[in-house]
Amino acid sequence: MSLGLGVLGPVTAWDPDGHTIALKGPRHRSVLARLIVARGRVVPVSRLVDDLWTDPPADPVGALRTFVAALRRALEPDRPPRTPARLLVTEGPGYALRATADAVDAWRFEAAVADAAALSPQETTVRLDEALGWWRGPAYAEFAEQPWARADSRRLAELRLHAVELRAEALMSLGDADRAAADLRAHAAEHPWRENAWRLLALALYRTGRQADALEVLRAARALLADQLGIDPGPGLRSLEEDVLRQAGHLAPAPANPAGRVWEQVASAYDRAVAPDARARLESTTGLLRNLALTGGSGLPAAREHRVVAVAAAEELGDPELTARVIGAYDVPAIWTRLDDPEQAARVVAAAERTLTALARADSASSPGATPVAHDADTARLLATIAVESRGTRLARGPQAARRAEEIARRLDDPALLAFALNAAFMQCFERTGLAPRRDEIGAELVALSARHGLSTFEILGHLVRLQARSALGDFTTADHHAAAADALAARHERPLVGVFTGWYAALRRDATGRTPVAEVEAAYRDAAALLNGAGMPGLAHGLLPLALLCLRVRHDLPLDFDDDTDWGPYAPWAHPLLLLGQGRRAEAADALHTTPEPPRDLLQEALWCLTARAAVALGDRRIMALSHAALVPAAHELAGAGSGLLTLGPVAGYLERCSG
Repeated sequence: MSLGLGVLGPVTAWDPDGHTIALKGPRHRSVLARLIVARGRVVPVSRLVDDLWTDPPADPVGALRTFVAALRRALEPDRPPRTPARLLVTEGPGYALRATADAVDAWRFEAAVADAAALSPQETTVRLDEALGWWRGPAYAEFAEQPWARADSRRLAELRLHAVELRAEALMSLGDADRAAADLRAHAAEHPWRENAWRLLALALYRTGRQADALEVLRAARALLADQLGIDPGPGLRSLEEDVLRQAGHLAPAPANPAGRVWEQVASAYDRAVAPDARARLESTTGLLRNLALTGGSGLPAAREHRVVAVAAAEELGDPELTARVIGAYDVPAIWTRLDDPEQAARVVAAAERTLTALARADSASSPGATPVAHDADTARLLATIAVESRGTRLARGPQAARRAEEIARRLDDPALLAFALNAAFMQCFERTGLAPRRDEIGAELVALSARHGLSTFEILGHLVRLQARSALGDFTTADHHAAAADALAARHERPLVGVFTGWYAALRRDATGRTPVAEVEAAYRDAAALLNGAGMPGLAHGLLPLALLCLRVRHDLPLDFDDDTDWGPYAPWAHPLLLLGQGRRAEAADALHTTPEPPRDLLQEALWCLTARAAVALGDRRIMALSHAALVPAAHELAGAGSGLLTLGPVAGYLERCSG
């Protein structure tokens, strides 16, 4: 992921890791928003001053320059001093924003809606689900009524409504009229002057067999337009009413989707039976979010976002037991060791820690002096959550929480709880290199435990863990078995994200055998990277393809001819020394090597240490060679990087030999 700019809600920016960038005050955000509205065109300084102030300060041009300088520092923090800005540029009499087409959420949204016209109904639904999920509030929220933003804000709002209606039409084409009707009812109520919303709602209702309801909607729309606006319905509504009355053949629904119908009926019954402020709704919501996360695509980031909101809502009620259940119910199996959204994870961890403290106080108050046990299961789930959501860090709390969660789960003899705790143990099993055998043991227990107790999602996790571990140990025959088992379970239980990992494993498998031409392996990695498009896993996707290609070329001693604008994501510190060496810039490579940090404790630490070792050997840096050797010795019998199930740098032993030579 590259730098992101957002105007589909409050104006904001995100760094390549998805973290929000501090843009200081509203004037800074208004400058950025004004330049986004200009879509790459130069906005003269005089125009900017007029747009930003009705009562300008004494030196508005100086103030504007200050805002621009601050924005440049925030948006391009790595730009060397005194070098020209690449994003927010000075040109002629003013400034312009030179952002790529996919950098601004509004521009991506426009492209997604335009693309939907050429897609199949299934693809349209997926594409628009994702695009509509980018909205965080009104476009240009705090500036929407400014004269310079008003037109673009209203145009985007209209485009969003059009997208909602396009998506509803796609759902009806797929035979999912029930789901379309549920979405359209709220849409039409919120935007009562949109005749197309009423038309689509009536059509969706008719296609679910509710002819009377469809007619009632059409007549209500007619009355609303007449009473409030003094106009008759347009031709679309009139012709639909006639067609409904005569049951025109072209209105016949697509093949019915029984699952969609059941969903709407149950959801409606739940809505009627459970009070809006009932606490049970929060627990039910968490269960839905867990299932949503497992669907991948736009469902995964949406689930993460709404999970944080649900946890906050539970805390506001002041009931630590409810909060513990809401936090602990989201036991979504985790296989990748880099977080997709560290900020959200930190908020969940903080809430879990507060809830643990509150539960401990409650236990102590009810049984002074006794060992608290009343909330052991909740405590274990909170601890497992803390361990999973703090993965990849060097904090002692993660491993400690994982160990304690596993101890409690084994004592309680709770299979589902133990599976979650084992996932936590896996996520914290990276305190040094060479721990693939230990992770293989965790994976084997997960497979056996989950198969016995029907825990399909954790059974899949166990197979993927073993796939990674056996790959690290060079046992691809066993890894193949686990890849096939994971795929079979994923097909049976509709877990589309599994194919991302097994697809990458297939590319790794071709790479590791050494019998496939390098060009074909590169193509396989590029095909695997395409699986990540729209998968909702930035922590996995960001920088992964360049890293895989770098490892492949390093292993085969091929030129490291990457484009200057290659996005290395979080792997840049370990790639840059080798890239600079490949360009003959030894002094700069040595400087870069000296600032290379110790790799994070995750599935790629062996690979990153080997890249460091390779650069140190090439530069003759004995100190870093010794550090790399010491770090890699425990992994002497592994294939570097293969423990990720994604890529490899070949045997660690070769790098150890070079470092000690």
